Amino acid sequence: MATRSQNLVNPNAEIVAASQCLLLNVAAARGLQSVLKTNLGPKGTLKMLVGGAGQIKITKDGSVLLHEMQIQHPTAMMIARASTAMDDQVGDGTTSTVLFTGELLKQAEQYTSEGLHPRLITEGYEAAKDMVVDFLDNCRIAQPNIFNDRETISNVARTALKTKLSNDIADNVTEAVVDAMMCISEEDVPIDLHMVEIMEMQHKSGSESCFVNGIVMDHGARHPDMPKHMKNVHILTCNVSMEYEKTEITAGFYYSSAEEREKLVDSERKFTDEKVNLLIDFKRKVCKPGESFAVLNQKGIDPVSLDMLAKEGIFAVRRAKRRNMERLTLAFGGVAANSFDDLTEDMLGWAGELHEEGLGEDKFTFVEHAKQPKSCTILIRGPNKHTIDQIKDATRDGLRAVKSCLEDKCLIAGAGSFEIAAYRMLMRRKTAVTGKAKLGVEAFARALLVIPKTLAENSGIDVQDSVIKVEEEQERVESDNDGNQKGHLVGLNLENGEPFYPCSEGIYDSYIVKRQSLHLSTVLATQLLLVDEVMKAGKAMGGKPPSEEDE
Repeated sequence: MATRSQNLVNPNAEIVAASQCLLLNVAAARGLQSVLKTNLGPKGTLKMLVGGAGQIKITKDGSVLLHEMQIQHPTAMMIARASTAMDDQVGDGTTSTVLFTGELLKQAEQYTSEGLHPRLITEGYEAAKDMVVDFLDNCRIAQPNIFNDRETISNVARTALKTKLSNDIADNVTEAVVDAMMCISEEDVPIDLHMVEIMEMQHKSGSESCFVNGIVMDHGARHPDMPKHMKNVHILTCNVSMEYEKTEITAGFYYSSAEEREKLVDSERKFTDEKVNLLIDFKRKVCKPGESFAVLNQKGIDPVSLDMLAKEGIFAVRRAKRRNMERLTLAFGGVAANSFDDLTEDMLGWAGELHEEGLGEDKFTFVEHAKQPKSCTILIRGPNKHTIDQIKDATRDGLRAVKSCLEDKCLIAGAGSFEIAAYRMLMRRKTAVTGKAKLGVEAFARALLVIPKTLAENSGIDVQDSVIKVEEEQERVESDNDGNQKGHLVGLNLENGEPFYPCSEGIYDSYIVKRQSLHLSTVLATQLLLVDEVMKAGKAMGGKPPSEEDE
């Protein structure tokens, strides 16, 4: 009856109601889950995305997949957008969120098909989520001195990167990520990841990606006689034009003789030469034997000025990018100069080494060995574009994973250990919930197991056998420690399918990612369960309403 009345209001409306609507939402969530399921964990497989113009992207990062895929189903699109928004905020957990949301809807479908109202299931889900979040707070491992604990930071970065890169590349990038974070982070100061420049060079192999204690710029000197390698370098960053400037308004000059024209040209040249000579005199004053001088200018330097600087042995870069100029002063010290009239030694930065590398027609300038850097570079190398993109995406995730653990000062045991322990806790405590909502708590508990089960499945291990072994070991550990789980969670070893202690192997998950994933998945699942009608009846449906004449 309701559908008939809505059709009278808008005869063009497409309506899916009641049980069919729930099936539609569950099918969409499970479809998205099946796409991302094989990517989870260090043993996950890769996906190849091919663009309309034949571009290739190979990745197993859930966030990249959801960003790049063309998703048309409205429910799947909603889940994808929410998951990628979470990734943008906390840096990880996209695949886990999609899997958990899909599993919550799948578990709920079993009860709704037997006649249980979705509202009762959602009440159970909310109660279970609150219990699991409290359990998460009890299980977290506090790390008050994490800023000085390089080994723990390395373990966090390695756990995040090994789910997205091969082992040899992941180990290399882990060291680069940890060095970069140790460089820019200070206790009780907000961490700005923009201070880490990610530069890419398409040559050599991905395992040669490295950390650079300084800045790498994707342009070099514009004079062949300038030095290519310097040590103990005084660095002047400036925003001063060293070239002939045209007038801002249209002006014409009339000469009565060639001599007058020569005088005008000489005076224009003299104006620029005076600025260059001020710079050369300043270099002679500050440079001691064994020291050298470099000028990194945001504006232009004309060929005559370049030649004057090259004769003096000064390395000069013109039209440097603004982001590089800002990072240079943070990395090497000094102050950006806007005029050469009042140069002082305090305005100079200092670098241990500066050298230039050529790669085909491109030039790269390496400014390295800063004393107290607040900015640095991760240099990503790779034989082709899609390898570089894959490492670049993983590096960003690694940086954000380390940032989260430094800000939270706590960690959670990985390898599916938290999910199995939370499942056991919910099955014990479901009696605290009365009525049919108890079924929602059971469904939530079973949905949690999708993470360890998928990890086992992707590793080629028997799913039921391995999860039962971990449960039995967890039960034994709890009885030995009087029910205290903190630091004693048991995970799944993906090499042999046996239980093990993830903390002893340095396998950690981010606390904030786990917390956000639990909140987001529950909200998405409860909202989708409570949708009982999907109407495609917007204003832009196309056809006009029937007129009286047509009738």
